Amino acid sequence: MKKRLYHLIIALVLLVVSSCDQNFDEWNTNRVDATNINPAYQLNQAIINSSASSFGTMVYELGIVQQLISPNSGVLTGANYNQDNRASTQNNWQVYYREVVKNTKDIIRRIQDDPTRQDLYHMTRILQANAFMVLTDTYGWVPYSQAGLGFSEQQIFFPEYDSPEFIYGEIIRELTEASTALGAAGSNVESGEILYGGNVDQWRRFANSLLLRAGMRLSRVDPSRASQVVQTAFAGGVILNNEDNALVRHDNNFLNPIGNTLNATEAANVYMAEPFVNYLKENNDPRLQAIAVRYVGATSGTEHTVDRQNFAPEVQIGMPMGLDNVTAVERAESLGLASFYDFTQIDRRRITKLNAPNFIVTASQTNLLLAEAVIRGWIAGDAASYYSEGIRLHMEQIGTYDEDSVIPEEEIAAYLAANPLDDSAALELINTQYWVSSLLNGPEAFANFRRSGFPALDPNPYPGREVEFINRLTYPNSEISVNEENVRQAISQQGPDNLETRVWWHTP
Repeated sequence: MKKRLYHLIIALVLLVVSSCDQNFDEWNTNRVDATNINPAYQLNQAIINSSASSFGTMVYELGIVQQLISPNSGVLTGANYNQDNRASTQNNWQVYYREVVKNTKDIIRRIQDDPTRQDLYHMTRILQANAFMVLTDTYGWVPYSQAGLGFSEQQIFFPEYDSPEFIYGEIIRELTEASTALGAAGSNVESGEILYGGNVDQWRRFANSLLLRAGMRLSRVDPSRASQVVQTAFAGGVILNNEDNALVRHDNNFLNPIGNTLNATEAANVYMAEPFVNYLKENNDPRLQAIAVRYVGATSGTEHTVDRQNFAPEVQIGMPMGLDNVTAVERAESLGLASFYDFTQIDRRRITKLNAPNFIVTASQTNLLLAEAVIRGWIAGDAASYYSEGIRLHMEQIGTYDEDSVIPEEEIAAYLAANPLDDSAALELINTQYWVSSLLNGPEAFANFRRSGFPALDPNPYPGREVEFINRLTYPNSEISVNEENVRQAISQQGPDNLETRVWWHTP
């Protein structure tokens, strides 16, 4: 009896094992998760993260160019004190490498030989060139050739660094080739991408506008090469109207990063800087009323309420540079303010609301760069016209943030009539307007300030500052800890890893 029972058990076990083995592949096949991602969706992920709008840019770039500032220390330590805070200097690094370059490199690897996706391939090259321009402009030497290859068959987890000179040569080549190759016969219409909905003409203008930027970056270090690149970009067609602006749109699913910060944890901690407010105020610039708010009499963040808000230009008071928690209170008292909460802020209910757009490249910026190119004799045209058009377009662009920020046409016309281009101070006027036009685009405002030397800002007077002016951001500790050998090789070529070392094109 026991023997028969034993044999029965063995038979049942063999039956179950056989049954499991027969259905093993079916049972262990995931029929839900995607096995192949549409590269257009990957490009969209990269586009969303290309807006150069983040907590880190608010702490550093926007403070360096003296547009937004905080008197507070801790996580906000940065350009307010001209001190190194690698928790924030790492921001661009991590966003662009993890969310942009990782995706663009993978897209290029997958579709570069696919004749039906050639337009998407070239669009990806263009967006990737923008990412590397931001990275090398911000840090100097960075991984380029081997960047983003940790997820490929090559599995390069510790990428070597390339020189900015090499990277800029590659950026210029990529943008030139990609803009020319767009519109290839047989390629799909990439209507699923969110920047331009597959419009290759707009992508071409975007590429050439980035190429124009790259050329202008070389204006001091290599004027001859700069002239050639600018001429190529101009001949290819650049962004000249706001309908072609390259921007990241936000909604309830994808919030504006700076807007999210300024409407949450740092709502009462960040203010418009005195130099920026005073420039607009002293020149009767109608943009001040469209972007700024002062909560008159506020003694705390909880008193930043709608009933206290005042948009009138004459009441706006920017926060002076170089203050901390103690001296900000003292300065506010000396100015007759209720507290430092009484200084002017950028209006988070209009310009930095949660679904506000972020602009990558704009017609305003491009027109202003063309005005400078004319002044330098690199292209033909009327510098004064490009200059006034650049200002007008930015004033009109501001109205796209919120209907309450629309600037009336008569105010735009009056400002332009009162502020024509003066040839004797053309470069300063053009690049100071570029500073205004690049509000909230921290990396671009920071780059052009270093490149042009304008606006003529005074150094941050904070007593404990590490440097007079911040010239670059430092490498992240997260990168140093895992890729130390290559980081140190880059430092040996570039100079000390601090805020004072200049990037390649930033000459004294």
